[in-house]
Amino acid sequence: MSAFTAAAPRSILVVPSINKSLDVDAPNYVLAALPIPIAEKGYYVFPVNTTKYVLEQEGYYEGERIHQQPTEGLAKLFGADAVLYVSINRWDAQYALITTTVTVDFDYRLVSKDGTEIWKENKRMQYSPQNNNSGGSPMVMLISAVINAAIARAAPNYMPLTQQANQQVFVMGPNPLPDGPYRATAVKK
Repeated sequence: MSAFTAAAPRSILVVPSINKSLDVDAPNYVLAALPIPIAEKGYYVFPVNTTKYVLEQEGYYEGERIHQQPTEGLAKLFGADAVLYVSINRWDAQYALITTTVTVDFDYRLVSKDGTEIWKENKRMQYSPQNNNSGGSPMVMLISAVINAAIARAAPNYMPLTQQANQQVFVMGPNPLPDGPYRATAVKK
């Protein structure tokens, strides 16, 4: 925390994620879910779509390449105090006959504009849709469970799990992001 206190970031640049999963849409979903909990903690967050567009204009289309760039250069390009790097380790749904388990696993790293890592965290979460059919015949319950698992496998909803993971990491976890300078202003009103 001493490095975080010394850096005293006011603005955070969220760059596109490294995607280690097989879902090509995962980075866009993760990018869309990151700004809200960070802003609620009291930091200015550069608009993620604008950030992505500017980086693409600079020739940086993929998260892997962006994460390899010196933090100092990225921060200077936007005038940011810190850069948030996120790696998507898992983003999948595993189907097992009558249940589907949706899993997300992220690594978060916040690096100050001088290149010093000032905060990091990992979050892994799982969700298995429950069968709400508490009565009836066992055969109907089994068929219902199989159908629910197939639906969850065909179209898993990662966003609530992603938003919950971000909320727990930045706000409620054992190592939350410290409150930013704009949080105190909002509390005083």
